[in-house]
Amino acid sequence: MHEPVGAERADGSAVKIGALVPLTRPGWVESGRNLLAGLELAVRDVNEAGGIAGRPLELVVRDTAADPHRAAAAVDELALLGVAALAGEYHSVVARTAAARADALGVPFLCSSAVLDALTEQPTDWVARLAPPQSRGWQLYADFLLGAGRGRIAVAAQQSVYWSSGTGILREYVTARGGSVVELDMAALTPSAVCEELVENGATALLLLVGHPEPAVPIVQAVRRDQRLTEIMIGAPAGQPELAEWKQLLGSEGAAIPFLRYLPERLSPLGVRVEAALRERLTQEPSFVAFEGYDTVIVLADMLRTHGTDRRHIADAWPRIGVEGTRGLIRFSRTPGISVWQWAGTPIQVVDRDPAEPDRFRILHTS
Repeated sequence: MHEPVGAERADGSAVKIGALVPLTRPGWVESGRNLLAGLELAVRDVNEAGGIAGRPLELVVRDTAADPHRAAAAVDELALLGVAALAGEYHSVVARTAAARADALGVPFLCSSAVLDALTEQPTDWVARLAPPQSRGWQLYADFLLGAGRGRIAVAAQQSVYWSSGTGILREYVTARGGSVVELDMAALTPSAVCEELVENGATALLLLVGHPEPAVPIVQAVRRDQRLTEIMIGAPAGQPELAEWKQLLGSEGAAIPFLRYLPERLSPLGVRVEAALRERLTQEPSFVAFEGYDTVIVLADMLRTHGTDRRHIADAWPRIGVEGTRGLIRFSRTPGISVWQWAGTPIQVVDRDPAEPDRFRILHTS
């Protein structure tokens, strides 16, 4: 029997949200830490404001470690634990598995960070997403490269659906505009061999479609120290240079490497307050991923207050909400070619670390 919309339990038991977060390697642990900080801060704020119709909101966290099998098992476990909804996940390939499992089990899943266009094989009402689809972000990144005169692009790529999808987006978009994209298989090439390929191909840009810190960091070091490649632009659309560990490992060599982040030029008033709280919680500048985590919980909390904790009612409510988040008004709609409910207004920037002051980020291009 379904719990009616807006129903409260007299015992005041917690409303549970399951959180999928990469907290151990090979996951991008720093991104996972930022995501969790945002999720936890929002839960605290929701509970300080009275919770969900008087019931506390509880976050039940599971570490995916960037492993799709662990994520699927976590979704199964969280569903049995009675979570009202699922939140989080950073890695696209992991989120895709989690989304498929959530769809099969009938558990609402608001994906915080993953961008893979085909997050599910078939259209679903159970899954929504805050991050922009990869095609939108990476086409904006390609516009930036072409505008900077970097039309001969080499991609150093590892094998994964995410990296392959990104390469395909870039190739289709860039070649249609007179540029070229050559793929360098990092299963077969050392960093020094990458340098030789860049020289031979006359590349004007090298994009790092690889994991962090290996092999991204040694590739950057090899290219930066090769006198034949002083004019090449290194790029990392997936965002490795935003990580504090990137700066620690590479220092000035990690600057001037453009990447995508999903922030507006100015945060909302809520965003300004949240940024200060996140900085205190993380003891460093928060990544945009922390804002994605915060926005995820406040959207779900609004839905739970308005539509109750029944999973079907939550999934039916995606197109009916409008929540002021840290980065703007969040509304979900159907986007052509995207199988999940999508926030169409996600802000996108191309930024890099300033060579003169590597702790400072420069905005180079915006959506």
